[in-house]
Amino acid sequence: MTGTGTLVLAGTPIGDTADAPPRLAAELERADVVAAEDTRRLRRLTQALGVHTTGRVVSYFEGNESARTPELVEELAQGARVLLVTDAGMPSVSDPGYRLVAAAVERGLRITAVPGPSAVLTALALSGLPVDRFCFEGFLPRKAGERLGRLREVAGERRTLVYFEAPHRLAATLEAMAEVFGADRRAAVCRELTKTYEEVRRDGLGELAAWAAEGVRGEITVVVEGAPEAGPADLDDAELVRRVRDREEAGERRKEAIAAVAAEAGLPKRQVFDAVVAAKNAERNGPK
Repeated sequence: MTGTGTLVLAGTPIGDTADAPPRLAAELERADVVAAEDTRRLRRLTQALGVHTTGRVVSYFEGNESARTPELVEELAQGARVLLVTDAGMPSVSDPGYRLVAAAVERGLRITAVPGPSAVLTALALSGLPVDRFCFEGFLPRKAGERLGRLREVAGERRTLVYFEAPHRLAATLEAMAEVFGADRRAAVCRELTKTYEEVRRDGLGELAAWAAEGVRGEITVVVEGAPEAGPADLDDAELVRRVRDREEAGERRKEAIAAVAAEAGLPKRQVFDAVVAAKNAERNGPK
């Protein structure tokens, strides 16, 4: 191998192996090194596709990502074609890959991709919710307090939100979403996408939380409708104060929290500031 190599990020099926892009098979056979999140899953995939890897296969997962990245970068620098695949979907999207891409960029190495299936885009398209603007939030924190804090950070987000979640935490997550976003906020729970038991459940967050309490299995993607646009008349001072406090509890400084709430509500910052000060004075003075 001579000259500069190439890092290839390849999408893999999220369920049905027939969804594998044709170029994936060619890249699996061509690569000098195949870095796989799970080498056993890779073996099953190559068998399903009827291809044989001729390059060296190495594991590249969360536990060894930091240690293995420099090794792969050096191979790239020496001219190797390194193919990166994860268990499902595109590398780097809530999966290993970001560190390797960042390191390759820093060294000025060539990077390309084999586009493939994406649970984020598939769930978004199936949700029935607005798709013109959206943001991907990945997995929420496992601890209840941190999870609520993260949700409060995006309570006023008007774009459609997309999350990944483990089945055993789905009910708790939907309950937290219903608490922060409102039980009537529309959402879709997409389960086992492209697989035999694919299911898309569309309802308000409260109803979905009650459904999930009975137990849900499989790979889960949750799509949540963005916050409705609130006019100045829709929010009284108590609600403005509550939103500021929610942001403060999530770690924002008061000045930034006031500015964010004012922007969400379409109000002057001074009006929100005055409401917060008045509430603080009322608490200090107490009932008379």
